Amino acid sequence: MASPSSRMLHLLSLLQVRRDWPGDVLAERLDVSPRTVRRDIERLRELGYSIESLRGPAGGYRLSSGSELPPLLFDDDQAVAVALALAVAPSSGADIAEAAARSLAIVRQVMPSRLRHRVDAIDVRASIGDVAVDPEVLVAVSQAVSAHEMLRFSYAPAWGTAEEHRPSLRVEPHAVIARDGRWYLLAWNADARADTDADAPAERTRGDWRTYRIDRIRPRDPTRLRFAPRPIPGGDPVAFVAARFRGSSSSDAAWPCVGTVVLDLPPQRVAPFVDSDSRVEERPDGRTILTMGSWSWGALAARFAGFDAELEITGPDALRDAAAQLGRRLLSGGRGSRPRRSSPAAASD
Repeated sequence: MASPSSRMLHLLSLLQVRRDWPGDVLAERLDVSPRTVRRDIERLRELGYSIESLRGPAGGYRLSSGSELPPLLFDDDQAVAVALALAVAPSSGADIAEAAARSLAIVRQVMPSRLRHRVDAIDVRASIGDVAVDPEVLVAVSQAVSAHEMLRFSYAPAWGTAEEHRPSLRVEPHAVIARDGRWYLLAWNADARADTDADAPAERTRGDWRTYRIDRIRPRDPTRLRFAPRPIPGGDPVAFVAARFRGSSSSDAAWPCVGTVVLDLPPQRVAPFVDSDSRVEERPDGRTILTMGSWSWGALAARFAGFDAELEITGPDALRDAAAQLGRRLLSGGRGSRPRRSSPAAASD
């Protein structure tokens, strides 16, 4: 027969992994009588756990949220996962470094020595980016996403017009996405023509998906206006945002422009400087066949030229044309290669 303390811990672990438990099933799992289960449930309630009684033929129990955070019970793998997540939290882009450090100290203190040694063996040094999201703003935006509530906010510009002189935006928020140490909101803007500061490149058309950096969002008062969520193209908001940042107008995250060259360099001189989407192959003569992508042919030509080596363009022809144009621009020093605009209206959307 297990001790009352160990039995209560087992009972608590069961309540944490499943929403509803019939009383007779709990009694069977713990190998005790239903009366003993009821007594243990009362003891857990006295310790601060909010446990609801469920109606039914056999009754039942549900662990729900209470007014305070009671002690939590983790298995070994969960405890290590929590500790590691707190250790790398400062690199997430959210302004929670101090709170994460305090939380990690508490978790580490109550860990058994066998787990503490596992966590301490991983010497994590998380870097903090140059921008951080206010946790309150992140919560406010996330709540609007969860509630399907129209979000109204002012948007700090990267440059140009002062924020106080700019009209507020009202959008339908659909997803909050963490990407490369920054946080983004994916939203549908019904008046996208007036929105000149969305962070992912896209055509300026009325009514479109937009991506906003959350560190530049200043939420206004809640609108209390609900909306019906729209289907996100492709169904995956992360893939859709990744595609937008690559200049694609679809949900396909592949680069819209892909080309291949032969570089007069060995593969070991090339591989460290390409992303995971690139393909590096070695030729019999020791040179490198490199396939890369970018958001435009001109940008792709510049990427290949950045290796500062002799190269032979394999294809396609669009890459050859872009490389020739890039060469002409560099030779002319950038003078006279840009068409002059006839009027300010030509620069508008």
